[in-house]
Amino acid sequence: MMRILGTIFAGLFGLAFGSFLNVCLSRWPEGESTVQPASHCRNCSHTLSWWENIPLFSWIALRGCCRECRTWIGWRYPLVEAAVGLLWAYTAWQSSPLMAAQSIPPVLRAATAIEGLGGMLFYWILLALLVLDAENLWLPDFLTLPSIAIGLFCAFLDPFLLEKFDSLTGLPFTAGMEGLRFGLWSPGLLRLLEVLAAAGLILLIRWTYKKIRKREGLGLGDAKLMALLAAWLGFPLTMVAFAIAVLLGSVAALLLLLRPALQREGETWAMSKLPLGTFLCIGGIVSSLCGQPILNAYMRWAGF
Repeated sequence: MMRILGTIFAGLFGLAFGSFLNVCLSRWPEGESTVQPASHCRNCSHTLSWWENIPLFSWIALRGCCRECRTWIGWRYPLVEAAVGLLWAYTAWQSSPLMAAQSIPPVLRAATAIEGLGGMLFYWILLALLVLDAENLWLPDFLTLPSIAIGLFCAFLDPFLLEKFDSLTGLPFTAGMEGLRFGLWSPGLLRLLEVLAAAGLILLIRWTYKKIRKREGLGLGDAKLMALLAAWLGFPLTMVAFAIAVLLGSVAALLLLLRPALQREGETWAMSKLPLGTFLCIGGIVSSLCGQPILNAYMRWAGF
């Protein structure tokens, strides 16, 4: 019962933080404060009442339009709120068996809670970067760089958790945590090397493309995003995320070729800019949820 209640509360908090994320996604690119003024329509400046600010419910009740000017609000708002809510609920569901174990000392219970909160932050940051790159081709340093540091901190914390938990309880630390791996078996120093390798891969591709095409093809933000994924997931699962991103990017490029109307104004197909960061974020979320089974299936298919 406690596991179910914890999951429900985490999902509700996720909806609330998803609503706040929508405010950030609308205001950060414009350089506006996320605190003042109060939530309002971007078209007519109508200040939203309390019932117009309820995550998901308000969008459904208003049928996706502003109550005053009837301007279309957009699908991004309910999708972001629902995604944060579901991912936070999933994180709580996966980590609650450890939190409920009676034999866990307080210090390990606190460390486990930090791991769970870190996972929630990881998903929140990825969703923020996903939308910012899709809408603005922007991967801000104030999101990527601190997230790399937090991911590395969690990686350095993991060996301590494993050693202490095994010695005190005799139970496997990862019991019930198959979906929230975040590199639990990698020592911190190795994780740091994985971060450098992941960023270096993007920098190598960027350098090679510039040498051949004589123009920039990838931004430094993509390299920092790869480092972020490696800090949280480790290099193998980051490569799963990268493979998913390349696949999604290829599909998007084909759609631009077949449907020129999808291109941004004034761009040719060859010059169209694709949001690699968005595809990497999607790949990172998929990889964190089921990357290990995907990697295992590939290894079996390849004969390893």
